[in-house]
Amino acid sequence: MSPIDTDPTTRNHDMMKRTILGMTAAAMLASTAGAASAGCLGGAVVGGVGGHFVHHPVLGAVGGCVVGHHMAVMHKRQMRAQRTAMYSH
Repeated sequence: MSPIDTDPTTRNHDMMKRTILGMTAAAMLASTAGAASAGCLGGAVVGGVGGHFVHHPVLGAVGGCVVGHHMAVMHKRQMRAQRTAMYSH
């Protein structure tokens, strides 16, 4: 192992580059998917930050995107059901 590999500053810099790359990739995917990506971008940012703390920023961003999208879809269904119930009485 070279002295550069053990330098904490270099490792932190590499981790930040990976985090930024992961969040940028998630943002690009979310922006190209349009309306189908509801909740993905916000979830990816939160997941990327959370994943950064456990040294898996890209995995966190992907997981956050999936969870954020799922929550947005569930919220949309709930709002639609409430509107339907409100107008059916």
